[in-house]
Parts: sequence; C-alpha cells; structure tokens
Amino acid sequence: MATKKRGPVGRPRGFDADEALERAMLVFWEHGYEGASLASLTDAMGISTTSMYAAFGNKEELFRKVLERYTEGPSAYLARALGEPTALGVATAVLTGVVRTTTRPARPHGCLGVQGALATSDPGQGVRDLLADWRNDGCCRLRERFQRAVDEGDLPPEADPGLLARYVSTLAFGIAVQAASGVGSDELQEMADAALRGWPLS
Repeated sequence: MATKKRGPVGRPRGFDADEALERAMLVFWEHGYEGASLASLTDAMGISTTSMYAAFGNKEELFRKVLERYTEGPSAYLARALGEPTALGVATAVLTGVVRTTTRPARPHGCLGVQGALATSDPGQGVRDLLADWRNDGCCRLRERFQRAVDEGDLPPEADPGLLARYVSTLAFGIAVQAASGVGSDELQEMADAALRGWPLS
C-alpha cells in the first residue's frame, strides 16, 4: 500500500501579509517612523511582534517595505504624471495628485515620504537617508522629463529642467506639509493652480 506523501511541516502564517502591510503603512503615514511604536504597529497589523519580525524583519525593514507600497499605491500619481504629453501637464498632474493624496478623508493627511522621518533620532538615520533618496529620486525623474520637454521643443530652450523639477518638488512637499496641518484640498488646489500660471511655454 502506497504511503501518502506529507506536505512540508510548518505552522501557517495565519494572517494576510498584504493587509498587514497596508495597516502598517497607515500607522507610519500618520505617526512617522519614530512615532510609530512596535506596539502600535503590531496592534494595527493584528499580529505579534514575533510574527512581524518573521514576516517583515525589524522596524526599519518593515518601513522600507511600506515605502515601496506607498510608492506603488498612494504615491503612484508621480509615475502616471510623467506620462503626460506636455511638461505643464506633468507639473499639473503632480500637484493635483499630491493634493488628492494628502487630503483624502479616509487616509492620514500629509505625505509619508515627507513626514516619515522629520524627527528621527540618530538610530533612525538609515530611514532619514532612505527618505531623502526617495524624494531626490522623484525630483531626478522630473528633471529628466523636463529635459526631454526642452529637447522636443515643448519647453523653451532657455528653460532650466533642474530648476523646474526642484520648483515642482518643493511645491509638492509644501502642499503635503500644509495638508498635514489641516489645510483643505480646495485651498491647496487653488495654490497649486496659481503656482503654475507663470509656467514657461515654448
């Protein structure tokens, strides 16, 4: 009589890792890296500290996974904006995306990438550096897109792609800080629209 093959012995994870990561993202987004305690994270995720370490690593590794999720989810407006046919369209889509993402009623206000490590102590230096790189990467992608706009004649030849990219990035981060302070979406959108009225056109 043939013996039945047994599957691998092991305890099932017992929780939805994707859902747990989503909940961790909301905690970090609302409280920042340092403000999010292990207790608040595991409580929101519905798992033990042991399970968190086993599935996601330590707090910094969990934050790195959360930032990836944020980039591909709430912050995906940047990738979509880069596909706009004009530089002005790109800038408009970025700022509109920031306003929408940072003021959504069902989500924390502000931007995870801006507020995540504003007050981290020395042990959080890795996260501070990670977020600085994250913000700089977005600015670099904008600069490359605006350089293409200059090359294609969509922006005037004297336009400075680096300066425009930094301008849009600074506006976006400023909007996020204002949103976290309670400024409403209508007022922020008006500010964004006003900021782009002097956009250079070819």
